[in-house]
Amino acid sequence: MSKLGYIIDGIIQAAVLITSLNPEIMDIASLSLQVSGTSTIIASLVGIPLGALITLNEFPLKRLLKNLIFTLMGLPPVVAGLFVFLILSRSGPLGSFGLLFTPTAMVIAQVILILPIITGLTITATKAVDPSVIDTAISLGADRMHTAVITLGEARQAIVVAVLAGFGRAIAEVGAVMIVGGDIQWSTRVLTTSIVLETRMGDFGKAIALGIILLALSFVVNLAVNLIQGEKA
Repeated sequence: MSKLGYIIDGIIQAAVLITSLNPEIMDIASLSLQVSGTSTIIASLVGIPLGALITLNEFPLKRLLKNLIFTLMGLPPVVAGLFVFLILSRSGPLGSFGLLFTPTAMVIAQVILILPIITGLTITATKAVDPSVIDTAISLGADRMHTAVITLGEARQAIVVAVLAGFGRAIAEVGAVMIVGGDIQWSTRVLTTSIVLETRMGDFGKAIALGIILLALSFVVNLAVNLIQGEKA
């Protein structure tokens, strides 16, 4: 079979797997959404308030903290995976909980990866809010908490973009989740790790099917970001 033939055959197999709702493909896609969705929710609940508080308050080493957050936005996934692996391994401080090679470990690794992204983008978003809005809120008697809520409301579109950016990073992650999840079939196998495995095994049909699903999810996220940014413009 020619090289082009392999590609065409793989695409045909992928179409069959997707349209037939192959159980393994659906399980992998479902777990990917669960892990990345959970990670994004946790990171957002921590990162959004943290970003707003950093912007609205002055404290010692604030610039250093911001520089650290912005640096960690580019944290290599394998480094995050290694850190979580060492923490959750049997000899690690949390080894007794037996979390290594479970979806929970994958969530922890992804939270570490995307928390700086959501926090950093929130800092940028809240910093761009018109200072007069904040001054007006304070002059009307708003405390720090209410001021933060008002500021986040003004920057809501950029905040949503930050959350979607975090989810996009999480769903496309491979290195960290492979290290801490182990890529175990029917347990910790997600879209990215499965694509790597199936490609190495020569099962191009399944790899392409998984790739199409991952690409579709990434497209939806990017479309949402573009629509929000377009609405803001």
